Amino acid sequence: MSHSAPPTSRRRTGGIVFLTLAVLGALLALVVMRRMLVMSAPQCFAGKWHGCYDTENGVVLMTLVGLPVAGLVVWALARIRRAAGDLSAWRRSVAEVGLVYGTVPMVWLTLMPGPGAGVVPGRVSLVPLRDLVTMGPLGIGGNLVVLAALGFFAPIRFAALASVPRILALGAGCSALIEFAQYALRLDRVSSIDDVLVNAAGAVLAGLASRPWWRTTEAQPSPERVGS
Repeated sequence: MSHSAPPTSRRRTGGIVFLTLAVLGALLALVVMRRMLVMSAPQCFAGKWHGCYDTENGVVLMTLVGLPVAGLVVWALARIRRAAGDLSAWRRSVAEVGLVYGTVPMVWLTLMPGPGAGVVPGRVSLVPLRDLVTMGPLGIGGNLVVLAALGFFAPIRFAALASVPRILALGAGCSALIEFAQYALRLDRVSSIDDVLVNAAGAVLAGLASRPWWRTTEAQPSPERVGS
């Protein structure tokens, strides 16, 4: 007669799976982009802003280098929550850190000024699908990952976002804010409706990939807290 694994064991296994996927993804990115990242390494490791944090290669490099720190933050948060009796400590901790750590660098890249920033007036493209041809496979792939971490981890952390329409709305709203910031700050970038569509699609695809771990119910308060 077989017995299913206890909930605590399954949750711990889920946390290990999340961390393993993050590490494997980082290693894969490091292998694929190693030549480009090496060009920014001298500036980044010397602590210089110019040539590191104002370049795409430098931001990606430092994001990968900082993964062990992010892992320690996950471990610390999970340990504190488990001590407080939180049965979903690992899932919540991984989702929160992954959501922030995976989204902020990508948004930073989208808001990186172009050579004519502050001089060239803002440009807007509101015709759907017109810019997809000029993006190319690399541009489309880059836009798909901008909000991928948000779409992947948000429904794991928040039950209110655990549905495809809500992830789509979240991705489209956040992408629209990014495009508005590019226009308002005159960053020498084109604020395009196609960017919003592709970014939102990336969030949805990532959300579907994390569907087995979506949070379906909000945490209920303990009886002691309700009676206090």
